[in-house]
Amino acid sequence: MNNHIPGPIYRFSGPLLESLRWLIVLSLLVLGPRAWGSFGYTDNGTEYVVDTGAGLVFNVNKSDGNVDSWLYQGVQYNGPSGKGSEIASGLGSTGTSVSAANLGNIVMVTIQTTSANTVCANLTHYIIVTNGVNDVYMADYMTQEPGVGEFRWITRLAYNRLPNGPTPSDNNGSISNVESTDVFYHPNGTTTSKYYGDSVTHSKDRAMDLTYCGATGNSVGVWMVFGNRESSSGGPFYRDIENQGDGANSDQEIYNYMNSGHEQTEANRTSVLYGPYVLVWNNGPAPTLPIDTSWLGTLGLTGWVDASGRGAVSGIASGIPPDIQGVVGLSNAVAQYWAKVDSTGNYTVSGVKAGTYTAILYQGELGVVTNSVGVTAGSTTTLNLTSVWPSPSKVFQIGAWDGTPQGFLNATNILGLSLPNFITMHPSDVRMNTWSNVTFNVGIDPICKFPSILMRGTNGLLTINFPLVSSQITSLTFKIGATTTYNSARPDVKINGTDLGHPGASSEPNSRSWTVGSYRGYNLVWSWTLPSSDLVIGTNQLIITPVSGSGDLSAWLSAGWVFDSVELDGPATPVNTNPPPLITSYAGGILNLSWPTNAGWTLQQQTNSLSMGLNTNWTDVYGSTGMTSTNIPLDPTKPTVFFRLRK
Repeated sequence: MNNHIPGPIYRFSGPLLESLRWLIVLSLLVLGPRAWGSFGYTDNGTEYVVDTGAGLVFNVNKSDGNVDSWLYQGVQYNGPSGKGSEIASGLGSTGTSVSAANLGNIVMVTIQTTSANTVCANLTHYIIVTNGVNDVYMADYMTQEPGVGEFRWITRLAYNRLPNGPTPSDNNGSISNVESTDVFYHPNGTTTSKYYGDSVTHSKDRAMDLTYCGATGNSVGVWMVFGNRESSSGGPFYRDIENQGDGANSDQEIYNYMNSGHEQTEANRTSVLYGPYVLVWNNGPAPTLPIDTSWLGTLGLTGWVDASGRGAVSGIASGIPPDIQGVVGLSNAVAQYWAKVDSTGNYTVSGVKAGTYTAILYQGELGVVTNSVGVTAGSTTTLNLTSVWPSPSKVFQIGAWDGTPQGFLNATNILGLSLPNFITMHPSDVRMNTWSNVTFNVGIDPICKFPSILMRGTNGLLTINFPLVSSQITSLTFKIGATTTYNSARPDVKINGTDLGHPGASSEPNSRSWTVGSYRGYNLVWSWTLPSSDLVIGTNQLIITPVSGSGDLSAWLSAGWVFDSVELDGPATPVNTNPPPLITSYAGGILNLSWPTNAGWTLQQQTNSLSMGLNTNWTDVYGSTGMTSTNIPLDPTKPTVFFRLRK
């Protein structure tokens, strides 16, 4: 007996059937790819196809571990070069194995190499996704530096679909090479390169400031969130490549450079876990930070050290001028960490793997004291640090001792990457102020006239005129500080026509520097004694030129250095204690302030709203203590700005 009781049967045909078909199609379009995806992975024979279940599907090649396809919301974003996204320049298939695992709401793809792999032997690279989230988590356990001499992940996507990357590294429309095959000229005289970046897109941030960098298109954004840099090299102020836009019909490259030989100042770290770092896919806005990666510790990643294996270092840092940021850095053979010093002098470096570290207190980016510290898991070690940087009596000082060319010509705000600067563009860029031989008059010329770089082939003659009174005619010490040198350069110094000679060559990074967006090096100081017999009452003259036993490759790739500070130690110029007149003039949007009778006084300023008026929030104008005149561009976005002088 049939107990099934059928319901009514409906038959659709003609216009009614066609309407139903369109209703189904429209429903699918409204739901979109997010509704179509099924979380997990499949094996198509040559690739693992990973689906986040939220609209992102990517294919990992089972032979070499490259990601050969990025399908987001039904659109293909893989770069047209066909190289795929990869570690180093691609691991190749020799000695490479690729596996995938479905761990419930997690898919993990593991790429491993053996000693037979000639690109990066004995590497483990992880690619991980979670159900319903378009974030691709990655990490790497690296035991040997890749053969290319740098450790990086490159995401190669389609420039035509993601044209809005960082402008300084967008080579679209370039017409010729400036140098090598990686710095480019454009028809309007501007320059671009993968080495350049800006503060808007975070495309050339220091390691301590790294957050994210990426590119966008029509309702799409792809972002590299860099994560911690504990296994990278170069310290807190290191900058490296983050993006390259190859131009129309080519690739948009989004990088995570974990180490490289670009102006490198320390050995690379091996047998450690790099990352985790995250490739975020969304509809365009910058990613929301921080992204939680602590859960990855449950997956058994090789080299993972969880919170129970970490400690902290905390203390008071003193002796740093109030207008310069203090930073404490820790480093050893397997890790590096850092933290800023707050306004009260306190600092805490947290999440530090247990071990013994070299601790450095930085005045800006200049190391001013070094100590050793041990870190124990689960506890905080107290370490107080006091600067030992000398502060002698000075005849004059040009620029602050902070390990940067901040304030100088073409680097007036290089920390903020304000234009022009050689982190954002090549020194030959049309936007640069002219590089030429400079005569700098101490106490008269503003610091922004002083060159940030002295290059033998471009602006290799620097003259410094400075006054002395009778009480200063004694043996003086002249110092030049440099953040880095190039081509074995060092200064030759003359005082009033007498040649004081030059030192030997110093250690320097084995790479280009200011032409590839860097001033970071070993921070060195040269010094000379100026005998009293070579000095005169009134105006004295120093002449500085770069010398080197090596030939130059070009006017820009020529022997030289980046200035940190210049100082003449000796009896200070007597300061006029009478209140000075502050003389003002204005022309062409520039306010000139001068106090010619009161060398040694410091200019201060404060900026307030129109309704507030004068307040107590005075700050020193950078570098003004060594001047008696300065030019200040007027900023229409600032409602009211007040100036005064203090002793």
